[in-house]
Amino acid sequence: MTEASMLLGTEIPLQEQHDVALVDLDGVTYRGPEAIPSAPPALAAARAAGMRVVFVTNNANRAPETVADHLTELGMPTTRDEVMTAAQAGAALLATLVPADATVLVVGGDGLVEAVREAGFTMVASADDKPDAVIQGFNPDLRWRDLAEVAYAVQGGALHVATNLDLTIPNERGIAPGNGSLVRAVAQATGAIPPAAGKPEKAMFHLAAAKADAKKPMMIGDRLDTDIHGARDAGYEALLVLTGVDGPREAILAAPESRPTYIGEDMGALAEPQPSASLEDGWWLVREARARVVDGVLETDGGSRIDRVRAACAAAWHFIDEGGELDIEALPAHGVA
Repeated sequence: MTEASMLLGTEIPLQEQHDVALVDLDGVTYRGPEAIPSAPPALAAARAAGMRVVFVTNNANRAPETVADHLTELGMPTTRDEVMTAAQAGAALLATLVPADATVLVVGGDGLVEAVREAGFTMVASADDKPDAVIQGFNPDLRWRDLAEVAYAVQGGALHVATNLDLTIPNERGIAPGNGSLVRAVAQATGAIPPAAGKPEKAMFHLAAAKADAKKPMMIGDRLDTDIHGARDAGYEALLVLTGVDGPREAILAAPESRPTYIGEDMGALAEPQPSASLEDGWWLVREARARVVDGVLETDGGSRIDRVRAACAAAWHFIDEGGELDIEALPAHGVA
């Protein structure tokens, strides 16, 4: 395996190795209206250690100050300038695709309306106004009529842009349809998936890092397909936390381009050095945990759950990268996958 597709070890805590943490929201800092218990103290400790924080979210529904206020209420003091939304990235993408005096139909929440207004575009209310572009973002209150308006605008010649293409969004009740699912509904009528600005597009990560003048940023996320894949594509290291969408099974089966640099149970991993994996007598060892693949079957034992996950990833990734075919049905169920 190349270094880019394997877990790395560190001798010092992550919060001392990286100057800026790019932090996802849903599934990392909170679930629905409640903070994930480990997040407030972990972020406070990271800030005390000198690490700066920028929250990076594909939720284009809320304005940055609204996100900051919510985080502050949940015990994670945040300023507007420490928030980067897909709405802001979407407006930046629009600016590269249409003239500054373009007219834009906005279908989404208040955060998207604000971002498009701040970008200087003229907003219109209907496809009947013949907009130059239409930008679509998540809003839990969108109706069929709103999606139909996007389709009408595109059929009338408007450029279609999406803030993000997440198919799902986690909340306190489970996994719900995300903006990507709504965009696909429109695409069934128009025939094409639009370009998007949010994660995993690397521009989103670069914009977020630039907010804090980062020299060595690290992404912290719960999704391999957006948080981790996008960070790696942007050239940044990435910490996968197991408090949201993707768990051990998904990490073990991750494609090389979506593999995290580090794995932690939760945000508390920022304050810890990261153990490396080593190969000895056919076993991949991470401290007291070990894992190996025999005839396509992944085996793990010993150590803590998180170290077994790390060892399992090391063993599975090596086996797959060497051309092996992992028996997915036989993945271990004892605290790993």
